[in-house]
Amino acid sequence: MTDKTLTRMDLSEAVFREVGLSRNESAQLVESVLEHLSDALVRGEQVKISSFGTFSVRDKSARVGRNPKTGEEVPINPRRVLTFRPSHLMKDRVADGNKS
Repeated sequence: MTDKTLTRMDLSEAVFREVGLSRNESAQLVESVLEHLSDALVRGEQVKISSFGTFSVRDKSARVGRNPKTGEEVPINPRRVLTFRPSHLMKDRVADGNKS
């Protein structure tokens, strides 16, 4: 495993190299795609990317949690959380990467 993180800049550079758009156009394209994904999730829509996975927003209700150090009960407010379910193809691809 590496500690490398894939960034927006890395994605724009990949678009620049692979598609042939200018660096500025590549960065704008990446920003536009990420903005569309974010906007859809904010609206509560699912975002399904074939062969990659599905992003969705889930509402979690209020509940009582417990501080593991003190055992003290703490209320946890209701909230929306982002979830991701990888596709079977992505799961297989990641698993194949573990065979090296």
